[in-house]
Amino acid sequence: MTQESQPLLQVENVAKEFGHVTALEDVNLKVGKGEVLGLLGDNGAGKSTLMKILCGLHRPTRGQIIFDGEPVQLHSVTHARSLGIDCVHQDLALIPQLNIYHNMFLQRESLTGGPLAILNNKPMKEKARECLRDIGVNIPSVDVPVEQLSGGQRQAVAVARSVYSNSRLLLLDEPTAAMGAKEGAMILDVINRLRAKGEVSIIIIAHNYGHIFDVCDRINLLQNGRITFDKATADTSIQELTDIVVNEYRNVAKQAYA
Repeated sequence: MTQESQPLLQVENVAKEFGHVTALEDVNLKVGKGEVLGLLGDNGAGKSTLMKILCGLHRPTRGQIIFDGEPVQLHSVTHARSLGIDCVHQDLALIPQLNIYHNMFLQRESLTGGPLAILNNKPMKEKARECLRDIGVNIPSVDVPVEQLSGGQRQAVAVARSVYSNSRLLLLDEPTAAMGAKEGAMILDVINRLRAKGEVSIIIIAHNYGHIFDVCDRINLLQNGRITFDKATADTSIQELTDIVVNEYRNVAKQAYA
């Protein structure tokens, strides 16, 4: 494989066991540089466990993670972020009472004043505006507390924060969950803008097949802890995925009543 075609992320035979429960078994997954991968699967399929491994919250029981050509052991969320892997969870990890730019620079604040350092707000405001503008988010003022934003705007701020921190791989856990059509469309537009730039790879966990087909280059299906489907979005359809899932339900039902 040439350097140009080398994936940013490779997951090889990764398994995760919690006592006698196997959450993941021999998972193999690749994400190219600048690629947007959709990860589908029912509740309990192992999607969240895999994301927690990739962002450093869990250690795999076995298997290997290769990031930018180098095997890595992700010891913590901080370690994963230092490599350029960040996750936007459904809870977003924003502080509602803080304004937008303070949330975006949380734990990365710009300071001035030597030993008695104080917050240097002006450059943080300017950078926050610039980052939001670059990904197509129109919020009139970055001085607004996050608690006054809509759900879609909060999600956009969380994504912008990760992009600003120079993430190379962004993990989005149900980014349009519980949103109306208008807000969901805004987040999909943000993802498509990032996809067009090609500067960050993205894995999206979602249940909405339509959203996945709107923004993803490729789709993986996770079933019972294994990747059972891997195709370019252009080479598959919602109907094909639906048929696979329905057949799985039928097989489970047959086994249950056998």
